[in-house]
Amino acid sequence: MAGANHSRVTEFVLLGFTDPQQLLFVIFLLVYVTTLVGNLGMMVLIKTNSQLHMPMYFFLGHLSFLDICCSSSIMPKLLSGLLAERNIISFNGCITQFFFFAVFGTAEAILLAVMAYDRYVAICEPLRYLAVMSHGVCVQLVVGSYAAGSLNALVHTSALLRLSFCGPNLINHFYCEIPPLLLLSCSDTWLNKVMMATCIGFIITTSLLAIIVSYTCILLTTWNICSAKGRHKAFSTCTSHLMAVALFYGSAAFLYFCPFSRQGEDQGKTASIFYTGVTPMLNPFIYSLRNKEVRSTLRRAMNKVLFCMYPHRSCSN
Repeated sequence: MAGANHSRVTEFVLLGFTDPQQLLFVIFLLVYVTTLVGNLGMMVLIKTNSQLHMPMYFFLGHLSFLDICCSSSIMPKLLSGLLAERNIISFNGCITQFFFFAVFGTAEAILLAVMAYDRYVAICEPLRYLAVMSHGVCVQLVVGSYAAGSLNALVHTSALLRLSFCGPNLINHFYCEIPPLLLLSCSDTWLNKVMMATCIGFIITTSLLAIIVSYTCILLTTWNICSAKGRHKAFSTCTSHLMAVALFYGSAAFLYFCPFSRQGEDQGKTASIFYTGVTPMLNPFIYSLRNKEVRSTLRRAMNKVLFCMYPHRSCSN
């Protein structure tokens, strides 16, 4: 890659954070472990419980998978860098890290819009829900999310490979991302900035528009529900998704649409912490705490585990 790019830089130094490294290592390790345990637990819970074999939880399982992938493309390198004197990443490694994070991040943005459409069909067209959201349709929507993520990542990665990096090689960030990389290029980055604003702006705008339209229809439908209990049940299935949307899109919009300047890099790192660490960690807890079916299934699973810890009790169903 470096040869094709005519780049003098063969490696980058990720400056990361100026705070105490040992403390940050412990914090980010806890965040990463919690992310893995929470999302893997959600995936296993959905896979092993037949009551959760529905479109809503099919998408939720893939959201958990994407959260694991997003976090895993960043956190291991960040943790190893916090233990080293200098966090060095090769040019090829930097481009690879960016590519996979872009794939999973874009796919998650689109999947959140798909989940909003799923809630619209479930609440506004309940009698047609299983027909409209058949297993084949759900698979196509998920595959489409991954395909769109791969295409978006390929476009931006190809554009980055056309740039020259002549030095310096100090990235004021804790992972490889477009804005700080463009600041280091000795090539004209105008096209890259236009492509970033266009592609990412299109993805965020269309996904948010789909979410807003879906929830507007949901709001109008629930307004006509006579019983307060019915309205509460309808809204309770949506609040967890709206919380996840607010966390994800809020940090992503700040990260990509803040001004391209060195002064804005510290704010970009703060937004990236939410984007890459906090949001993937919180998503399984948001859905499990706000979803009655998930709470009930989790409670039964935990009770079964506790019962199996006692030799005098039966562990059978």
